[in-house]
Amino acid sequence: MAGTSSLRTAAQILVDALKIHGVDTAFCVPGESYLAVLDALYDAREAIRLIVARQDGGAAYMAEAWAKVTGRPGICFVTRGPGATNGSIGVHTAQQDSTPMILFIGQVPGEFADRESFQEVDYRQMFGPMSKWVAQIERADRVHEYVSHAFHLAMSGRPGPVVLALPEDVLTQTASVPDVAPYQVVQASPSASDLERLRGLLARSRQPLVILGGTVWTREACRDLQAFAESSGLPIACSFRFQDLFDNRHGHYVGDVGIGINPKLAERVRGADLLLVIGARLGEMTTGAYTLVEPPRPKQNLVHVHAGAEELGRVYQGELLINSGMPQIAAALKGLNVDGSAWRAWREQARADYLEWTKPTANPGRVQLAEIVAWLRERLPEDAIIANGAGNFAGWISRFYRYPGLRTQVAPTNGSMGYGVPAGVAAKVAHPERVVVSINGDGDFLMNGQELATAVQYGLPVIFVVVNNGMYGTIRMHQERDYPARVYGTALQNPDFAALARAYGAHGATVEETAQFAPAFERAARETASSGKPALIEVRLDPQAITTSTTLDAIRARALKG
Repeated sequence: MAGTSSLRTAAQILVDALKIHGVDTAFCVPGESYLAVLDALYDAREAIRLIVARQDGGAAYMAEAWAKVTGRPGICFVTRGPGATNGSIGVHTAQQDSTPMILFIGQVPGEFADRESFQEVDYRQMFGPMSKWVAQIERADRVHEYVSHAFHLAMSGRPGPVVLALPEDVLTQTASVPDVAPYQVVQASPSASDLERLRGLLARSRQPLVILGGTVWTREACRDLQAFAESSGLPIACSFRFQDLFDNRHGHYVGDVGIGINPKLAERVRGADLLLVIGARLGEMTTGAYTLVEPPRPKQNLVHVHAGAEELGRVYQGELLINSGMPQIAAALKGLNVDGSAWRAWREQARADYLEWTKPTANPGRVQLAEIVAWLRERLPEDAIIANGAGNFAGWISRFYRYPGLRTQVAPTNGSMGYGVPAGVAAKVAHPERVVVSINGDGDFLMNGQELATAVQYGLPVIFVVVNNGMYGTIRMHQERDYPARVYGTALQNPDFAALARAYGAHGATVEETAQFAPAFERAARETASSGKPALIEVRLDPQAITTSTTLDAIRARALKG
């Protein structure tokens, strides 16, 4: 790293700042607007691995997913204008998923600013509503200040994305500035009076339910929370796409509160006399479109713990609102003495309901998707990472897979299609020693399937699964509900996905009945292990298998009856 008194370009100071703040991986699509940064990254190539994606949206998804599986800010570079607009999808995902991420965008030189010059965009206006902070670095001697603020902000309170614009001419300006210290994570802690009030609320409860969610969890925090669950006897649920916060195999885990929720768990949320919500925002997906927990004053006593003070009271009033980071509240709860004898039967029945709900159920056709997911949950190693995008296919994963612990699930809470492939790539970059399985729908895959080429280029042996039902299934489901038998704009004519994989240089296989999946997966695992290249398995699903519990024909029939 350059000395504190040497003359450096703004681009060199920026890259040195990344190293100071612990960055060892960055994702990008190159652009002429930040060539000076690419040149500085060349000098840092032994310290910072640069993964070049095929599309800016894919790069941004990779940075966001990398942050999910590491707990550190994901770093992405894109060029101005089209690069930024493509990359915005990753920023939106990071915002709704509370993921720490920093997007660096090349910008037009200052001499051309405010003329609507080539690819010029005002990023403060563009990204303001979907990020924690947007700024433009105008001076080389302030690079450290801006970058330090970006890291602190991305990781503190409720984590989220930060956007920094880099004018092309500023990047080559020079300055002699001292280096800075690494960022620190700043989180609040619960007070003693908060914990006493919580103890009192629990003492009066007979049907409590804990709902976990959000980010800023650590392995130690998850262990502390599990210890609290065991000592208190509390039932634990997880919010939408945060199922890996608590071991799903544990006797206190009772299911996920999200899309396709177990109806018995939904009734348990409604019937709880106390909801202890730790880390979850209580958004639309987790609250069943705000019906399970009704705003602004829920019927249940609500204790809401969140890292972002601005989230507390935003939608819901509560009996007790606690601003705290997850490690801080989990450590405090571990030492909280609570007698759980009053709700033991309530918890045990909730667990029994979960186990019954996760038994594989039949769907139309020769491929039984529940059996495939159940096979994966029994055969994959405990630290395997499951990445997925958005679509009805994901309902089988959330219902039938059992996540054993933190950072084994990588999925977008904002329901963003095209996420699964780049997320799988990023997860394997972050953890090359772990098995990574990326599960995608057909429409989902084709939004970012080109990132299979990125996996091939960097020798990332991810196993991709494409569930092909020949349609945009989620939209078709809603179409049949609201406009039955008027099918339009939702059908897909797809390629041969296995052949497409082989064209990219990956292993490809096709599954047309359940019994073919296990040998296809085992062969894919052998191929990836020996070649260091990814594999893709296309699973051809009957279009009638639209959800884990109903068919397209049944949805249409109900809608036509009115």
